[in-house]
Amino acid sequence: MHKHDISRMWNFHSWTPQSTSARQAVTEQRMRYLIVRTEVRPFAPEDVNASFLDEQPLRDETASPEQRRQVAEADSLDAALQLARALASVGAVRSGRQRVKVVRLDAPRWPS
Repeated sequence: MHKHDISRMWNFHSWTPQSTSARQAVTEQRMRYLIVRTEVRPFAPEDVNASFLDEQPLRDETASPEQRRQVAEADSLDAALQLARALASVGAVRSGRQRVKVVRLDAPRWPS
């Protein structure tokens, strides 16, 4: 096994060896989108001013992600958007206390 093959062995939910059954390999390839319902993190007006002065983002999801309330996965973008619409009908989302995010799992990362 080569070092670059290690990334193919990692499944989102658990570690599985490369020699898994064909059925498991198909499910790993199909899991492409993650739909997450999260709490909206409140911020003070001072934080907004400081964010503009320092030219820093107000929210940094990589450093401190919002608290997750519900997580689902989908095989296609259409299915992911349909699930996102269903999650968006929750009262807390409609009132602005929570938000729904659709994340493509195999999307390339932007250069830093």
